[in-house]
Amino acid sequence: MTSNFSTRLRLAAVVALAALLGAAIYLMDATHDHAQAQDRSPVVDVAIGDPEMAATIAKARASLPAFWASYETPKAQEAGHSLKVRFPTGGSNGEHIWMAEVKKLAGGRYSGRFANQPRDLPGKRMGDRVEFAEADISDWMFMRNGKIVGGETIRPTLKRMPKADADALRARMETP
Repeated sequence: MTSNFSTRLRLAAVVALAALLGAAIYLMDATHDHAQAQDRSPVVDVAIGDPEMAATIAKARASLPAFWASYETPKAQEAGHSLKVRFPTGGSNGEHIWMAEVKKLAGGRYSGRFANQPRDLPGKRMGDRVEFAEADISDWMFMRNGKIVGGETIRPTLKRMPKADADALRARMETP
């Protein structure tokens, strides 16, 4: 197992990658201001009920056992285990955001730190530790040999990103 310092460095790389290249996703309602989607933030907007994203989330959730197996017993080249979690928001279907420093808690709960700056969670900031349930998990990823494993919800967002950003992210994925 790698040292705590080395693990934190790898985790920081995953967090930076998610924030920089748009791995976070925000599900918006029909009344959301689309001008926000035009900013250069790391958030990619997807309409509520988007069938491709719904199928992608279902696929990611079905493969959670692969994430937990690596989380529990990571190989030497695996680090930076992160979960994407849905948090309810006032007027929409919720904000899906990557969580770093994931921990299992008692009673089937989990905790993690926001790996991105939340947009619609008043009073919450990147780096804040929060708790959540497994039912709120919408995706997972970790790094293996410098490549992203998992990250299913990243794939549908690639076509919404600038080509250079999408190509750079695709190159970082174990299975683009």
